[in-house]
Amino acid sequence: MLLAVALAHHHANGQSPRQLPQAPTGLMCQLLAHSELTVITTRHPQFSWIVNDSHRGAKQFAYQILVSSNQGMMQKGTGDAWDSGKVISDQSINVLYSGKPLLANSRYWWATRTWDQQGHVSKYSAPQQFNIGDLQGSPNLTSSRWTRVPGSESMAPENRHPVEQQEIKPLQLIRKAPGHYFADFGRDAFGTLRLELTSDQAGQAVEVRLGEMRGANDTVEQQPGGSVRYLKLDLPLQQGQHVYTLEIPPQKRGVGMPEHLGEVVPFRYCEIINSPSELDATKVKQLAVFTHFDATAATFTSSDATLNDVWELCKYSIKATSFLGIYVDGDRERHPYEADAYINQLGHYCVDREYMMARYSHEYLLEHPTWPTEWIMHSVLIAWADYLYTGNRDSLVQNYDLLKAKTLVALERDDGLISTQTGLATPAVMDAIRLGAKYPVGPNGFRDIVDWPGGERDGYLMQPINTVVNAFHYRALVLMSSIAEAAGKTGDAHQFNQLATRVYRSFNDKLFDTAKGIYRDGEGTDHASLHANMFALDFGLVPKEHLRTVADFIKSRGMACSVYGAQYLLEALYAAGQGDYALQLLTATNDRGWAHMLHDVGSTITLEAWDRKYKPNLDWNHAWGAAPANIIPRLLMGVEPIEPGFKKLRIRPQPGSLKQATIQVPTVRGPVRVAVRQESNGVFHLACHIPANTTAEVHLPTLSNSRIKEGGHPVKEAAGISLLRSEHGRSVLAVGAGDYAFEVH
Repeated sequence: MLLAVALAHHHANGQSPRQLPQAPTGLMCQLLAHSELTVITTRHPQFSWIVNDSHRGAKQFAYQILVSSNQGMMQKGTGDAWDSGKVISDQSINVLYSGKPLLANSRYWWATRTWDQQGHVSKYSAPQQFNIGDLQGSPNLTSSRWTRVPGSESMAPENRHPVEQQEIKPLQLIRKAPGHYFADFGRDAFGTLRLELTSDQAGQAVEVRLGEMRGANDTVEQQPGGSVRYLKLDLPLQQGQHVYTLEIPPQKRGVGMPEHLGEVVPFRYCEIINSPSELDATKVKQLAVFTHFDATAATFTSSDATLNDVWELCKYSIKATSFLGIYVDGDRERHPYEADAYINQLGHYCVDREYMMARYSHEYLLEHPTWPTEWIMHSVLIAWADYLYTGNRDSLVQNYDLLKAKTLVALERDDGLISTQTGLATPAVMDAIRLGAKYPVGPNGFRDIVDWPGGERDGYLMQPINTVVNAFHYRALVLMSSIAEAAGKTGDAHQFNQLATRVYRSFNDKLFDTAKGIYRDGEGTDHASLHANMFALDFGLVPKEHLRTVADFIKSRGMACSVYGAQYLLEALYAAGQGDYALQLLTATNDRGWAHMLHDVGSTITLEAWDRKYKPNLDWNHAWGAAPANIIPRLLMGVEPIEPGFKKLRIRPQPGSLKQATIQVPTVRGPVRVAVRQESNGVFHLACHIPANTTAEVHLPTLSNSRIKEGGHPVKEAAGISLLRSEHGRSVLAVGAGDYAFEVH
């Protein structure tokens, strides 16, 4: 069914009946939707909210914020810490606290109300609590590294994003024999087990088996292989009826769990052997650990059942792998990596209105980088995505000089191309990017990666001047120019733009095979791989006249990359307008597809690699395999920010052969909803909801403005819509906030 919000009862020109603004919702303090779970240690918290106004073109005219030192004051409408008064402004995100000095180790509550452009005022929002911790020596800027979780251990020197336990009942509980039970909790999760048992005597032990893989005859597979988890423990009992929480032995690798929660292991299945009492689903619980996750924030459904399954697999993977409060590579290492964090970040933004776990992970990795050349430059990509999705530039400003170093501009030779093998990676350069002596240049240290594992490189020939590495360098320079502009460094912005232009020219002069119309793997080889071409295309290095030959070559190689590489392959295909082929890869049922992970392998979290045969030691809980969590919203359905903080957004769907699809995408300003339907007679329908206080570009598949209707009327007559331009077989319309229903004939 086409988007229900659309728009059922339009008046003339598609306009809905006028409604007064409602109380703001979606309050965030420090970009935290649940600031009550953290302790904030900045003197100047920032406030954001969703303007709750449904009429076309809705835009906030003014706001008022109250901050109270106790709930009683807030209930009386008294802002004893700060009453902003009526502020004439459309700013609804990242509003800086400007009241009385906040007291250390204190609780506060805040609320806001808004005015529309006609002077109507909303009611006050429901208040949100925030907690101020020790302010001694706190910086004036705001950043995730200055929040902590009460009772948690420190991950020196910062404290992590808050996580919490959730009780999950088994979907299936089978009594196999007296005292022997098998439980299936439906999905893999990091956690432990809680049991309610009654014993006639103390000292009796129950055997508990936890695992990710189901064995034969309703058992937990005891030899799953690789890094797929299995754990057997004995649980000693006390006399009488008690509730027991299984104590998981500490894992001596990577990032440790917060002390107040204890250790966890990923498992979906459990066996309980020698239970002295009868069990039912109320007495067996999986205690799963997640960061707070709103499962309703993002939704997607389409006419393709396989694509729907892929979406749910990848969406849940983002939630399930949040158990440490920092993005890690999975349970095999439990270590943060920049490339993992970038894919995780984009997915997290698209499936929940949550931003600070990504920022914490990013800022941790800035100071604690990992060894691959491309991973270092990923930090610039992460920083720009943070700013685009939050509209908050504090992290950019604070880390500006370090981000400049992460472009690896210090490794450039005269033509702008970079290499780790030219002697330019001096100790000073290594210190500047925070690698120092930890990862010396060489086979076992700072080096190019292209893809991982190495067998997933499509035969790539590693050269000192590496095409993939230099594609990343170009992308980092382009984004650093934008970061410099955002940070007010106009001179730097110009310089980085010039450097990017030089790299673009050298990249195409020296790495492009003019006879074949594709890119070589590097300087000094004629070999061309999927990777050399997909990264060049994704990062905007392919001139218009070569787009077809490069795209055709990419399509000829199939999914000849890892689950990590799939992120960039799919981005490249959508950038080239190859939505049909991208959809084929997203819904593939062979052993290089997400459906294989779910239906053939049996995992409910994305794998570290496509299959065990491609990486024998893979784990079953790797979020870098969850690319569709961001590809489906951003590129298939086409919802992306154009201006930071979604002040302006784009809706440019490429649904391929889908008959219909509907999505809700969370943003800092409120949910964006899009539905498309393609009829057999060629009529294309697009319905959308644009949140208040933002505007959008809507891209429709036609070059003829006269063929577009909205709400049954020609676009030229529809209210609040204008034609911006025509490009790439599409008409691009400018629209304001509100609900729209377009038809293209």
